[in-house]
Amino acid sequence: MKGWIATLIVLAAVIAIASTCFVAVDETEFVIVKQFGKPVRTYLDPGLRLKWPVPIETTVRFDNRIQVFEDPPADTPAKEYLTRDKKNVEVATFTCWRIERSEGAVLKFLETVRDKAGAEPRLGDIIRSQLNAKLGSSDFNPLVTTDASSRRWREIVGEILNESAQRARDSFGIEIADLQVQRFNFPAQNRRSVFDRMRAERQRIATKYRSEGEAESMRIRANAQAEQEKILAEAYAESQRIRGQADAEATRIYGEAYNTDPEFYRFLRTLESYETGLDADTILILPSDAPFFRLLTNPNAPVEQLPKITIENSLTKDGRDKQQTTGPEG
Repeated sequence: MKGWIATLIVLAAVIAIASTCFVAVDETEFVIVKQFGKPVRTYLDPGLRLKWPVPIETTVRFDNRIQVFEDPPADTPAKEYLTRDKKNVEVATFTCWRIERSEGAVLKFLETVRDKAGAEPRLGDIIRSQLNAKLGSSDFNPLVTTDASSRRWREIVGEILNESAQRARDSFGIEIADLQVQRFNFPAQNRRSVFDRMRAERQRIATKYRSEGEAESMRIRANAQAEQEKILAEAYAESQRIRGQADAEATRIYGEAYNTDPEFYRFLRTLESYETGLDADTILILPSDAPFFRLLTNPNAPVEQLPKITIENSLTKDGRDKQQTTGPEG
């Protein structure tokens, strides 16, 4: 009985030792095999591999997927930097990184930083040094501006990404896939003064636009006034010309009518002068034998004895033709 137990123990030990002779490489991993603590083989592709049993050979596994590193973390204040024109700014970044897919890079990663906890502080040092150098050599305005032609933010971030990726690859075997700025702000103690300067600048621009608008409106009004006066002058000149032509035409018609039958015309105009010159509000004191009343006092008087009436044509204020009748000549 004791022999069977011993056999089972030996068999279990053999199975346990044999199980350590295999290493399964997952597709999300890189595996380094160490022999007595010294790296001897690196597996980059997934599969099942053979090795010497523990403790002759041991394995170290690294995650080969992209990691996200926030510097600083979201719940901590952003790092403060100084631009070339002495503006303090706070910047927080995030970096997407992974171990480069090559045997040399994996071994370098193991030798220099060993794991994720050791890699990210080194990565943060590289990125912060690049941020400090690039922001320190650039003015603030090209970083935050509404003028697309002078904005250099993407260019600066691209330079930081390229130089940080090169240093991380050469020093630690790390591949930086992407780097972006997730927070960019002023320090709390400077924020109020910056906002006040921004308001003052916007007020200055608004005042400039208003003054330019007022000057333009005055120019437009002056031009409109000059155009109005020109149009009114031309209209007045045209009206005077038309009135002159109308007066000449009226005089011609009156002359033709008078020449057709002077006696009848004088008789008709005398009656019209009575109608226009005598009304309820008119007080006229003349001797009874005045020529103006001869037609009333002596209806049978010859027409040639009637007063000679002169007719003057003029226009009233409302534009209607008015005839003025004067007394007898002489």
